[in-house]
Amino acid sequence: MSRVILTDIEGTTSSISFVKEVLFPYARRALPAFVRRHGQEPQVRKWLDAAALDIGGVSSDNCIVDILQQWIDEDRKHTALKALQGMIWKSGYEGGAYRAHVYPDAAPQLQAWKDAGHRLAVYSSGSAPAQRLFFAHTEAGDLTGLFSGFFDTEMGGKRESRSYLAIAGALDVDPGEVTFLSDVVEELDAAREAGMETVLVDRREDYPEPRIGEAANGHGRVESFEAITLE
Repeated sequence: MSRVILTDIEGTTSSISFVKEVLFPYARRALPAFVRRHGQEPQVRKWLDAAALDIGGVSSDNCIVDILQQWIDEDRKHTALKALQGMIWKSGYEGGAYRAHVYPDAAPQLQAWKDAGHRLAVYSSGSAPAQRLFFAHTEAGDLTGLFSGFFDTEMGGKRESRSYLAIAGALDVDPGEVTFLSDVVEELDAAREAGMETVLVDRREDYPEPRIGEAANGHGRVESFEAITLE
């Protein structure tokens, strides 16, 4: 039976260090000038206002930028921040400032699953446009054609089971037909509660101490995509 493979990005298809050491600093540096140039454009204003609402209705863009930079430092999973970061990263990708990292085993296995008739989709805390940019500019080339859906936290938090039910609904499949891949046990717990199959991707590059036994909380565990078997 063909399945839907729903995958996380950071720590799963790609290294955590690329996001933290390349993308986050780039967005942090570029944010003030980006807001000055584009802050009144509707698609940008929408997210600045959403951030302001969550910090008590702050009206000054300079204050909002300060808070957003603080959120970047904290790796806060805020939908407004992720949307704005995605807009900033676009110029970096298109200008050739960097290429998105993917693990050597990830791209070939994703292609193999696609060729075998499985549907692929992404669920990440990064905005859906940022996900498309990421996979369009990887070290392995443009991988966007592999995926039939990109989902972000507008579907709900990644540690909430209702988010996975919503994604299954958007894909028009039963949750039991979906296998979710992630490096975060709590996300896998939520997906399992929603009825999905789950696989803990426990890469040594990102997690030097193997998460086995109780640390895996009953989820199937692999150290590379090549070790994943679909039921």
